[in-house]
This record gives sequence, C-alpha cells and structure tokens, in this order.
Amino acid sequence: MQAQDSPVLMVIKDSDGQMFGALASEPFKVSDGFYGTGETFVFTFCPEFEVGNKLMNGDNMFFIKGDMDSLAFGGGGGEFGLWLDGDLYHGRTHSCKTFGNPMLSKTEDFYVQDIEIWAFE
Repeated sequence: MQAQDSPVLMVIKDSDGQMFGALASEPFKVSDGFYGTGETFVFTFCPEFEVGNKLMNGDNMFFIKGDMDSLAFGGGGGEFGLWLDGDLYHGRTHSCKTFGNPMLSKTEDFYVQDIEIWAFE
C-alpha cells in the first residue's frame, strides 16, 4: 500500500454483523507519530450510516497511526476512534476528539469477521 500515494478505504464487518470503517487520506504506513489530513474520517452503519469528522473543532490532528502492533484512527482523551491489533483480528472503538464520532460498533471491543481495504488511484 505504501507505494501508492492515494487514499485508502477500510471496511470492517465485526462478529456481531456490524459494518464500519475509515477512509484514510494517505496510505497506511509504520509511523512513530500520527499522520494524515482532515480528509480522513471514520464511519459506521450502526444503527444507520454516520460519518465522524469534526476537523473544524480543532481539538487535535490525531488522524492515523500505525506500527507493527496496531493501526489506529483518531484520538484524544486516551481513546482511539478505531483501533485494530497487528493481526487485524481484535479491535476497539470509542468516541474520540479528532472525529467527534460515536462508538462505531455495538460494543467497545469487537472481533473482525471480514475486512476489505481498497486503495484509490
């Protein structure tokens, strides 16, 4: 993914059948800090389609962070908007200051049943 300099769409279906994900303004990469732009957002279809992106509130710029152990979107207040472990199997979601999003799944902790990731040209 890193070879392309394009947005990335990630859609997750969890073990409860809930669908949610993130649109990243940049390709995923290993990073010491957060990266990305205000074009990044998280979304959910639980219970209906909703997008979280409140860049204009200026709370923080914690868009995307990735390392070999996890991938995270959003932050602030000690919580990520969306977090996945390094195996992309276990995740956690919480409201966060970056996006002002609701919890994306029915429960804070979830297991990934299906995941699809697309890069745009």
